[in-house]
Amino acid sequence: MQAVTSRRYGPPDSVRIEDIPTPVPENDEILVRNYASVVTTALAEARRGSVVARPYFGVTRPKWPVLGTNFAGVVSAIGSSVTRFRIGDRVTGVNTAEFGAHAQYVIVQQDGVLTSTPSNLTDAESAAVFDGSVTALPFLRDRAALQPGQSVLINGAAGSVGTAAVQIAKHYGCHVTAVCSAGNAALVRSLGADAVIDYAATDFTAARDRYDLIFDTVGTSSFGRSRETLTRDGLFLTTVPSLAILARMALSRLSRKKAGIVFTGLEKPAVRTTNLAWLGELAEAGALVPVIHRAYPMEQAAEAYALVETGHKSGSAILTFDD
Repeated sequence: MQAVTSRRYGPPDSVRIEDIPTPVPENDEILVRNYASVVTTALAEARRGSVVARPYFGVTRPKWPVLGTNFAGVVSAIGSSVTRFRIGDRVTGVNTAEFGAHAQYVIVQQDGVLTSTPSNLTDAESAAVFDGSVTALPFLRDRAALQPGQSVLINGAAGSVGTAAVQIAKHYGCHVTAVCSAGNAALVRSLGADAVIDYAATDFTAARDRYDLIFDTVGTSSFGRSRETLTRDGLFLTTVPSLAILARMALSRLSRKKAGIVFTGLEKPAVRTTNLAWLGELAEAGALVPVIHRAYPMEQAAEAYALVETGHKSGSAILTFDD
């Protein structure tokens, strides 16, 4: 099979297309013929070998030369003890432990994070719809416990997590304010945003006592800056871990206004699988739609990574793995 590999840390053009052995499923494993994956900021950090990424991905070189977490395709082979899926089933999954989704075939445990692909979506659309939503859902539903009528601000609303967050917040009946560039205003409004703030023209933190929740999906704000913008019992959440947010979490316990982060990658596979199934039902109902900035054939993987590193994509950057 062919795969996009990153055997040394470097710029986007350091990735290569290689022929590597097609994996063979063991008794409890499923082999998926993969047709689509996503390129994320976290994967770009891993490929680049940033200071933050190296302790996990390898100090001097990548532990996993085939990156990629999300995949979507068709079950092509199963182990003898597999009962959950059958050959020919369309499936979409996430593998954050061993990666490998930037390849034509992906091995996944039967009890891994895998669900049936929504029937109304293509493989590329399915990879995209689960891209940011698997991150946004635990923040909004579980940590924030959104309620109808709450006022929610999504910072970075046009990205993969942001576009999902806008839709999930609207599903829960919230009034959603989206912060993005002027060029993406029409996009986020089409996803349900009630109001849009152009970050280049207006500082949303200048408002006072306005939002029950501020969800910073891109790490460009802070609890300190946003504190006065929150309502009396408001909550500030960010996807970007830092010592500052951990300190703020501890200190905010002493006040009504809170700050927090959710480490979604540490969730148990069973929890993530349940979340995938729930999001898939939302997608089947048309309440969660994919947003794709651009789809790249795997031969253009370097271009996809370069796009992600600009920080100016809307929705997801997709890699496709056709025959």
